[in-house]
Amino acid sequence: MYAITIPEPGGPEALVWAQVPDPVPAEGEVLVDVVAGAVNRADLLQRQGFYNPPPGASPYPGLECSGRIAALGPGVSGWAVGDEVCALLAGGGYAEKVAVPAGQLLPVPEGLDLRNAAALPEVTCTVWSNVFMVAHLRPGETLLVHGGSSGIGTMAIQLAKAVGARVAVTAGTKAKLDYCAELGADVLINYREQDFVEEIRQATAGAGADVILDNMGAKYLDRNVQALAVNGRLAIIGLQGGVKGELNINTLLRKQAAITATSLRARPLGEKAAIVAAVREHVWPLITSGDVRPIVDREVPMSDAAEAHRVLEESGHIGKVLLVAP
Repeated sequence: MYAITIPEPGGPEALVWAQVPDPVPAEGEVLVDVVAGAVNRADLLQRQGFYNPPPGASPYPGLECSGRIAALGPGVSGWAVGDEVCALLAGGGYAEKVAVPAGQLLPVPEGLDLRNAAALPEVTCTVWSNVFMVAHLRPGETLLVHGGSSGIGTMAIQLAKAVGARVAVTAGTKAKLDYCAELGADVLINYREQDFVEEIRQATAGAGADVILDNMGAKYLDRNVQALAVNGRLAIIGLQGGVKGELNINTLLRKQAAITATSLRARPLGEKAAIVAAVREHVWPLITSGDVRPIVDREVPMSDAAEAHRVLEESGHIGKVLLVAP
């Protein structure tokens, strides 16, 4: 098969479409013929040499894909060759074939085409696990989403609105904020021109956000805590703004607030399977009904993954960028 390899870390040009051995499904795994994959910022870090796959995972980038089951490994039940699926991966999505633990498979939602299903696993699992399973967002509460026009952000807006929450977002352009509004966002904050702490206070009559989904890390740490409501929950899922920040713990104590930080890739298989099962139970019906949908900015040939990485680095996109296999 062919896959995107990284002979040496570097810029987008470090991604090389090359012939590699076919994967073989191990106990509890299935082999998927990949139709499409999606690009995540973690892939950019792996390309740069900063985010290696966990032990035993595919060395190729790609944290999600869609395709058809080509073979079942030993001990797999409930799936059949030919089933159309999408999958949460620890790596290997930038390839023509990938071996996937059966617990990380999802059926393609009814009414959704197979290619666009590649845009679902990482964002739905990230949002559901952090916003709902960990931060316990409830109807009537306010969720602040940083990077509202990203793949994660566009999914978070839709899922929060579907459960009856109020949504505030930050983004860097009017066009991105307008798109967030179309998806249902109630409070629109241009982080280049406005102070999100003050805007959230004004929008909530001084109360603050009940839950904040943060992709920035250190840069926003102290201000995120300032923006939290009493009993608020800050869920950190990214480090685009650095890894070391200062925090006024007294503010955290006064607000009786909580901070969590999670990633999907390195979690044990059992934890990932539990998240995937929860997504299938709670999110898949919303996609089937049309209340929630993947937002896809563009499709790029998988062999030209370098171009897709450039798109993400320029941050001009909205939603997800897909890689389409030959």
